[in-house]
Amino acid sequence: MTDLKIYKSGRAGHITFNRPKALNALSHQMALDLLGALNEWRDDPQVNLIIVTAEGEKAFCAGGDVVEVYRAGMAGNHQVGRDFFRDEYRMNATIADYPKPIAAFMQGFVMGGGVGVGGHASHRIVSDTTKIAMPESTIGLIPDVGGTWLLGRAPGRIGEYLGLTSERMGPGDAIQAGFADYYLPEAEWPALIADLEQSGDAARIKGKTPPPAPLSSRDLSAFGERHVEDIVAALEKAGDEDTLKSLRRSSPLSMAAGLVMIRASRGDRRIQESLSREYRFTWRATEFSDFLEGVRAQIIDKDREPQWSADASEANVSRILASLGEHELRWKEETA
Repeated sequence: MTDLKIYKSGRAGHITFNRPKALNALSHQMALDLLGALNEWRDDPQVNLIIVTAEGEKAFCAGGDVVEVYRAGMAGNHQVGRDFFRDEYRMNATIADYPKPIAAFMQGFVMGGGVGVGGHASHRIVSDTTKIAMPESTIGLIPDVGGTWLLGRAPGRIGEYLGLTSERMGPGDAIQAGFADYYLPEAEWPALIADLEQSGDAARIKGKTPPPAPLSSRDLSAFGERHVEDIVAALEKAGDEDTLKSLRRSSPLSMAAGLVMIRASRGDRRIQESLSREYRFTWRATEFSDFLEGVRAQIIDKDREPQWSADASEANVSRILASLGEHELRWKEETA
């Protein structure tokens, strides 16, 4: 059984995540295969649009499969992670800039690497079961896969809130925050997919009135403060213990760096700029951040008790986000 089904049906190229028991976690090979399919179909006259779906009810894609990255990093091999993130980010940018419509049908958990696939599609469909989040700070990483690009474009301070708290969005909030476009009950998905395969016309995608968006009515003014410690102080003053609890479970370095990156992304003109900045952190992640400890606590040992130790000072955030020089993430148009 392949982890990714790739085939053509009618006028559509179809990509289906096929690891339901692993919540369709995205491996390095899956990222490469997905990118290869998109490149193959780019100039294929038989393919008018791309459809991305997932097997299983629980998840579209619950994140990247970072177990091999963890094992290699623990053994002192940091290149495995660097290669994975590099290829994944190139795939993310390809989706965002793809010349043909991409329709992503996102049920259940859509987290991290799943957002990097579905969140950059041109037509993003969600349902009542959809739960979208960027929970990287809970494993000592930062909102990557173009997550800072999306978070930086969310209205108000929703981006800072989601990036620091790892809050899960239902369909209403996902549309409000700019992570999705259409709400459609899953019972109606098969008919729409069949129609798209036959017609090849993305204009036939029509959504229904989405559920409410609770985030839009929340007071998130604390997340406009300059530093994480200032945000914490404002939340303490407001007595917002639920939000404080969310912040306390995450890596201080990850939150500090993520906050800087979300805000920096607002000045980016292209997703590639945000991805290149994210790569500076992830290139260094297995060596200089809380990432290995976060993966150990959440995924390997599952004790849910990470011992954060990375320096979260402004100076260290600047160091971990500094240019990689010859190792900077390059894009084809820059080297042509």
